Amino acid sequence: MHVYFAPMQGVTDAVYRRVHRRHFSGVEKYFIPFVSPGASLTFTQRELYDLSPVQNASVPTVPQILCNDPGRFNAIAQRLRDAGYREVNLNLGCPSGTVASKHRGSGLLKDHDALKRLLDGIFSVNLLPVSVKTRIGYESTEEWPRLSAIYAQYPISELIVHPRTRLEYYNGTPHRDACLQIGREFIYNGDLFTAEDVRTVTENLPGAVGVMLGRGLAANPALARQLAGGDRLSLEEIRSFHDDLYSEYLRIWPESAVVGRMHLMMKYMCSCFEDGEKALRRMRRADSVEKYNEAARILFCCHALKTDPAFRLDLLLG
Repeated sequence: MHVYFAPMQGVTDAVYRRVHRRHFSGVEKYFIPFVSPGASLTFTQRELYDLSPVQNASVPTVPQILCNDPGRFNAIAQRLRDAGYREVNLNLGCPSGTVASKHRGSGLLKDHDALKRLLDGIFSVNLLPVSVKTRIGYESTEEWPRLSAIYAQYPISELIVHPRTRLEYYNGTPHRDACLQIGREFIYNGDLFTAEDVRTVTENLPGAVGVMLGRGLAANPALARQLAGGDRLSLEEIRSFHDDLYSEYLRIWPESAVVGRMHLMMKYMCSCFEDGEKALRRMRRADSVEKYNEAARILFCCHALKTDPAFRLDLLLG
C-alpha cells in the first residue's frame, strides 16, 4: 500500500518534511504545498526555498501546481523538471473560497469544459507524469460520475480522491461510497486519523491502492510507520521530533515567527496527549521563546501520551 503525506499549507514545508523524514519511516512521497505563480512565473522566496532541490535532497517530494491555464501549467512543470523533479501534481481539490472564486483548485470542478481544456493542454505535451488530487464535485456528489468519466480520458499517473464536494469543505463525513464508482486504481484521501481508519478504507474500497494522510499524520507523525507494521508512537520520539523541528526553525527564522509556527504544529500534536486541551491552551499563551520552552517542558513532562494517539478535530477548531 502506498502512503503519501498530503500537502498542508503552513505545516509541511521543506523544514518539516526533512525533519519528519529523519525521524519516521513509512511515507513514500511528500507532496509540496501548491505553488501558483502568475503570468511572469515568478516564485516567492518562500516557494523557491520550499521547491529547492537542495532543501529536498533527502526527501522524495512531489510539487503541486494550482493553475487553470494549460500554458502556464506546462511552463511551471518545465521549470520543475529542469530543477530535477520527475513528477508533478495538479491541485483540483483546494476548497478555499479565494482559490475557488478564481476557478482554480476545486473551483474548476463546476466548469467541465474548462476542466477538459486544462487537461487537454497538459496531457498533449507530456512533459512529465502528472497526478491529480480532486474532490468529487463542486456542489453535489451527483457530479462525480461525470467528473470521474472525464478523468478516465487522460493518462493521469495517479488519481488522488478526497470524497467531499467543494461546498462541504472539511465538514461532515466523506462520501466513501462514491469511490466505488471509480473504474481505476486510486489513492484515497480524507479523514484518516488512525490505523483503523486506513484499514476500513482499504478493506471496503478495493480500488484504493494507497492513502494520502494529512491531519492524521501531522498529529501522529508515526502513523505511516505504524501502517507498515512498525512501532506505535512513543513519548521519547515525539519529543525528539518536536525538539529537532523547533531547533531547525530557530536556526533560520526570527524567534517570533518560530513561536507562531509551533503554535500551529502543536494544534495537531497535542491531540496525542492526555489532557491535550490544557497543554495547547498553555502553548497558545506562550508569546516568547522562553514561555514556549516552559510550555513544551510541561507538555512532555506532565502529560502522558495516549495509548492510541490520533488527531482530534475539536483541538484544531478550539
